[in-house]
This record gives sequence, structure tokens and C-alpha cells, in this order.
Amino acid sequence: MWHGGSHAAEYLKQHLFENLMKHPKFITDTKLAISETYPQTDVDFLDSERNTYRDDGSTASTAVLVGNHLYVANVGDSRTIISKAGEAIPLSEDHKPNRTDERKRIENAGGVVMWAGTWRVGGVLAMSRAFGDRMLKQFVVAEPEIQDKEIDEEFELLVLASDGLWDVVPNEDAVSLAGAEEEPEKAARKLTEAAFTRGSADNITCIVVRFHHEKAAPVNPKHE
Repeated sequence: MWHGGSHAAEYLKQHLFENLMKHPKFITDTKLAISETYPQTDVDFLDSERNTYRDDGSTASTAVLVGNHLYVANVGDSRTIISKAGEAIPLSEDHKPNRTDERKRIENAGGVVMWAGTWRVGGVLAMSRAFGDRMLKQFVVAEPEIQDKEIDEEFELLVLASDGLWDVVPNEDAVSLAGAEEEPEKAARKLTEAAFTRGSADNITCIVVRFHHEKAAPVNPKHE
């Protein structure tokens, strides 16, 4: 989800995964590749914007499947959940300024978390990590939190969405609504429409990924 302008989000769309796939350890140490690529992409974006008066930013909740390992990296207050046997399992934790560890990190860096309609860094930004946001960069970092799961046949679908969905649609509802649709695109549309109907006033962006597991071929018993 972008804020203050779309340039950060557009830059990430063009460069983030490209940079990740170019990392020499993308396959052999995916977590390391993610943890190094995300902050470096942020540095590159800020450098590309240094001669402008813009100060936009973007969250990023991303999922990468390497073999049967799913890596979810989160920067900001977008969220990724996965459905396993009908149960919603969060694979990221929102970076909100009032999260105890995030507030401590910001205050240790000399920043403040203030209430201004919601909790905000410096009374301005309602998330504690993001790409861009040059004026708050000392406090609003682009270091991802990464979770990984080994995917098996019990995992059904993945939902990645901005806070415009999660503000009004609980994780369990998202899994239930999305699971009722066979086509992922229809499921994503159903979720965004549900968020809008429930009165979401924020950016609503949603992607649904359905896992298709290959069933093992039956073993034919040998007859002696």
C-alpha cells in the first residue's frame, strides 16, 4: 500500500523482486537474500528520489515459494495469512507504531509515537516500517520480518492484502470468504468487495493464491 504518492510502490513493483532474484543466495539462503535485498532496495529508491521534493512511501507484504518453502516478508501494516485445513494462520505481524517492540525501537532512535486519530510515528505516519518516507527514515525502517513455512497438502490458499482489508475483515473471515471461490481472482474480488461493503475507508488491495497439490498416483499391488 502506498502513501504520500505512488512512486515508492511503482519502484518496488519494478525492482524489488528483480533485485531479490539477482541476489547470489536467493536459492541457497532465501532469508538472507530477503533481509539484505529489502533495505538495499529502499536505499536505491531514496537515492533515485534525492533530487525531488517528493516524500512518498509504501508497505510491502511479499511471498516467495522456493521448493516447498514459503517465505513471507513484511514491511509495514499490510498482512499475509495462509489457510491450513480451513484455519487462518497469520504469516506476518502488522508494523504499527504502538506495537510494544516497535515503539521501543522508535523511541530508542530518538523518535516519538503520538496519538493523532490513530497511533502515528511523529504524529504523521500510521505504520512503523515502510519503504521510502525519507523525512522519517531514521525511525521508519525497511527491514523485513520474515516467516517461513514448509508447504504440504493441508495448505489451501494464501491471502496478501493491505490494511484496507484487514481493518474490517478478520483473518478467519478472509479465509472463509476466499475459500468459497475456486478461482483466486474471484476470491480476491470478493474480499475487496466485502471490505468496501463493511465500510473500509483505506486502500484495499488484495491477492489470493490457491495451492494445487499433485496427488500421488495409486500403487497397484502386485499379484503373484
